[in-house]
Amino acid sequence: MKNVTIIAAIGKNRELGKNGDLIWRFKEDMEFFKSQTMGKPMAMGYNTFYSLRGGKPLPGRQHIVLTSRNIDENPQITIVRSVDELLKYIEDYKKEVMIIGGAKVYSTMMEYADKLVLTEVDAEDKEADVYFPEFNKDEWNSEILGEEQEENNIRYKHLVYTRK
Repeated sequence: MKNVTIIAAIGKNRELGKNGDLIWRFKEDMEFFKSQTMGKPMAMGYNTFYSLRGGKPLPGRQHIVLTSRNIDENPQITIVRSVDELLKYIEDYKKEVMIIGGAKVYSTMMEYADKLVLTEVDAEDKEADVYFPEFNKDEWNSEILGEEQEENNIRYKHLVYTRK
């Protein structure tokens, strides 16, 4: 699909998270995430939704939550009960939809994505328990966005991969 973008921050070994939370929280990267997602629908799983702000939506973005659980009604939240329902939403929307996690949603949506926006962190976490799916970088063109950053003595950079 031409309007599916996956966004994530990953470590050297594709680490995403541990204990239900992100591994790295960099102020500049959080601003980058906000700039990339603002005004766009963000699709995610239940755990990712609740990890954002305890189940409260982020301002300025529609939240599409793929779950079989019940979530309090909110005009900023759309619940989809299946991957097919999510794909239908994306197809009908026609504009860019951001996939923001978690790992299972990333794995499911990887085949549909035509763009990956990744913060590649030059660090590892041996205690990570959630990983970004493997992907063949030869199938993607990549471009570095901006300058390499450093925070808390950890370097990271933003890359955009577009499917060849």
